[in-house]
Amino acid sequence: MAPRLDPMVGRYLHTEIDGVPHRLYFEEAGQGIPLVCLHTAGADGRQYRHLMAEPEITRRFRVLAFDLPWHGKSTPPDGWERQEYRLTTEGYTAAIRAFCRAMELDRPVVMGCSIGGRIVLNLAIAHAREFRALIALEAADFQQPWYDTSWLHRPDIHGGEVCAALVSGLIAPQSPPVHRHETLWMYMQGGPGVFKGDLYFYRVDGDLREKAKSIDTNICPLYLLTGEYDFSCTPEDTLRTARQIPGVDVKIMKEVGHFPMSENPAKFREYILPVLSKIP
Repeated sequence: MAPRLDPMVGRYLHTEIDGVPHRLYFEEAGQGIPLVCLHTAGADGRQYRHLMAEPEITRRFRVLAFDLPWHGKSTPPDGWERQEYRLTTEGYTAAIRAFCRAMELDRPVVMGCSIGGRIVLNLAIAHAREFRALIALEAADFQQPWYDTSWLHRPDIHGGEVCAALVSGLIAPQSPPVHRHETLWMYMQGGPGVFKGDLYFYRVDGDLREKAKSIDTNICPLYLLTGEYDFSCTPEDTLRTARQIPGVDVKIMKEVGHFPMSENPAKFREYILPVLSKIP
């Protein structure tokens, strides 16, 4: 019997981010318009594995999902043991642009979820001309923190399990159990302190409330999609952000939580295919 293989393949990319050498792991599938996918805080590119196995998408899009430094199979930079990991707006933006440049992607589409959605807004603010379209999932210009990050990295608590516990309620009750628990498993495998370091961007450094109104969708189309069960980035947060951006395309997804691409791939497919069909 022939082996049953998923269509995506994984490789390592050597590149520099702000002059610092990095080795980034990424997976890709399909051909055509490059579609770069950004994972959520504390997770990795596996969240997009269902998207990369969707023929209706990969026949027209080259889907690429890379693990941020410190995440998944992307190692931290040399000397990581002498610093505390903290994701910043500047560093996150630099990592995405470095990946696109090193892969020689011609005006890619970028889609990100949660922290990935927030940084997509920053790409629309500061670098819109570099992209064909931008898709922000579970994104807003700012959300009030509802959690205490001091629990996420302590010697007396299992970091992976507490990270998964923190996000478990963000998954919609309609999401299939197998996808719910796979999503949580990815959170259980994060590096120590990485989720906490990502949330520094989400709750402190990545406040875009005074900048989102400068987004010009005539330069680059912007799509916002948020799940109705997301209480981290609520539909109201996304709609408030959308009201500042003329021409933005916004949709609230029914029966979806904070992780649409991994918690309920079939339901997410219903929402993302119409968006991708609009991208020339």
